[in-house]
Amino acid sequence: MGDGVRGRTVVIAGATSASGHAAARALVDAGATVIALGRRDDALAPLRELGARTAVCDLADAGEVSAFAATLTAGRTRVDGLLHLVGGWRGGGGLPGQSDEDYRALEVGLAALRHITRALWHELTSSPAARTAIVSSTAVARPLAGGANYAAVKAAEEAWARAMAQGFAKDARDRGVAQTAASVIFRVRALEGLEEELARAFVGLWDAEACVANDTIVGLGASN
Repeated sequence: MGDGVRGRTVVIAGATSASGHAAARALVDAGATVIALGRRDDALAPLRELGARTAVCDLADAGEVSAFAATLTAGRTRVDGLLHLVGGWRGGGGLPGQSDEDYRALEVGLAALRHITRALWHELTSSPAARTAIVSSTAVARPLAGGANYAAVKAAEEAWARAMAQGFAKDARDRGVAQTAASVIFRVRALEGLEEELARAFVGLWDAEACVANDTIVGLGASN
């Protein structure tokens, strides 16, 4: 498993987390070129030690994301994949405790997803084998009052990822070519402890045909 990603260039958005480190390591070991994005250069330093290229970029800032994408175009860097890891969790207090402040903090993940996928859309649809993935939550299927903000944002991220899947399929049909890009949703109850499983599952996406992988929801962890 993993031979399909060899020689590909993959962007990890929000790469400074434990899951970002695991994914970067797995991709580099599989022969891929990794471009790791984060807001602080010092936090990106360990990823460079793993063999990744890095770029400082605030993914919540559309202008910064567009500027990053422009550097790829200028450098004729082909993008073959995207793993979106921007996000976090806030909750508690039942439904009355779902504050606007918490919602705005969580919504950064959705904004980042929208910005990076729009900026890289042409590169992804032009790739001979593009795979994109987000990490969502089982809370989407069973939302709780104390995590309503979180579940609502994750549901929106899933809707965006599924819209990407439809867009990938439509682009191929419109051009009369075989589909080469796929959008996948990984669902977890909690990501902690599943970082290596996520990394393996993401690398393995290149071993499946795009039309098979596209618009799928993959549960991670024994509880799924």
